[in-house]
Amino acid sequence: MKTLFTPPWWAASPHVQTILPFIFKVARPITFRQRQELPDGDFIDLDWLGQAQNGAPILVIIHGLEGNTESHYARRMLIEAKKAKMSAVVHHHRGCSGEPNRLARSYHSGDVNDLAHTLEQLKHYYPDSPLYAVGYSLGGNVLAKYQGSKKQHSLLERAVVVSAPLTLGACAKRLESGFSTLYQRFLIKRLQHKMLDKLNTADLTEQMPITKEQLKMLNTFYLFDDKVTAPLHGFIDVNDYYQQSSGLGYLQHITKPTLVIHAKDDPFMTDEVIPKQAQLSPMVEYELHECGGHVGFVEGGWPWKPRFYLERRIIEFIRTTGDTATEHDTSASLVSHK
Repeated sequence: MKTLFTPPWWAASPHVQTILPFIFKVARPITFRQRQELPDGDFIDLDWLGQAQNGAPILVIIHGLEGNTESHYARRMLIEAKKAKMSAVVHHHRGCSGEPNRLARSYHSGDVNDLAHTLEQLKHYYPDSPLYAVGYSLGGNVLAKYQGSKKQHSLLERAVVVSAPLTLGACAKRLESGFSTLYQRFLIKRLQHKMLDKLNTADLTEQMPITKEQLKMLNTFYLFDDKVTAPLHGFIDVNDYYQQSSGLGYLQHITKPTLVIHAKDDPFMTDEVIPKQAQLSPMVEYELHECGGHVGFVEGGWPWKPRFYLERRIIEFIRTTGDTATEHDTSASLVSHK
């Protein structure tokens, strides 16, 4: 039976939905770290909950921009995975596990290669284990692009995409106005700090596309992506980066069951991220909620002890048997929950 989301009266605001989970985190589960060397000489870290066993399901958690195992949604998902008797692992983007990555390049919203490498390694060492994944925000866009670009070659049995900025240019513009600028300012400062560390690293300074003085002037995502993200990762400019990396166009090519969850009041998004029926593969189930904020979806409890929708829905979808195409009457599921 599919669960629906309804926010409590005290959490109807999109900003309460977005900020409250960030403030009131659950206790951090005990994890152990595995370092994964990459073909280009860099590395990423995986944080494991429990010991994986061949044949047992594995849930891969892909965090958002500047997130990690400490992120509120990652903590809660690890706890729920343990309750569901699943192994779970947090796939960190480069430089997000508490230690700078080795190369000048970092990670970006359309970088599916590192995720693909992690999944290939998991399938190699645990060939009989079904693999599932949930991606949040930037990680959700990466996951959507992976699913659509890999098509039938995706190594995932099922996937869940949460609050993903599927149209990157529109989302960057959204963060330049109103209260949303506070979120942009917070994240840009973290990105600037990370880039400053690289500019201060002798082996990397000459490879960086900007100077320290120029870095200080990059106060929007559009500017940062144009002057840093795009040139560091081989794109012509910011528009080329946004066009190639936005996940929306990949949804129609997905061949494995995938759930996409958005909130209409998400302060990081605009209506341009909402797919039309024709943009959805028959294997994609789409949930559009009126409320929920950005990776919020507080559904009850009290402000000092909130209760959440996402983990329950994610586990429910992962445990569903059969193909999405046969579970729904329509060719693709485009559902708006009010």
